[in-house]
Amino acid sequence: MTELGEDLRACRARVSAEQVGMPTSGHRRVPGLRREELAAPAGAGVDYAVRLEQGRARSASTEMLTRSPGPCACAPTRRSNC
Repeated sequence: MTELGEDLRACRARVSAEQVGMPTSGHRRVPGLRREELAAPAGAGVDYAVRLEQGRARSASTEMLTRSPGPCACAPTRRSNC
């Protein structure tokens, strides 16, 4: 797993849908954002989010870095590390 993948996974775990203004539906087995809730605001698919988390994508799109919900977005000052 890459540093970006670890960051995305950790962010998903610590941020709830309510914190980023997303509706919640149904029971969640694991706390935090679902992959689709991370990917949708960036206009990305769930498969792309999985590939980023697992380190199988060569690089993340600008949209994924900047339009992911709330604290999961990569700040401009950190972009070189993302």
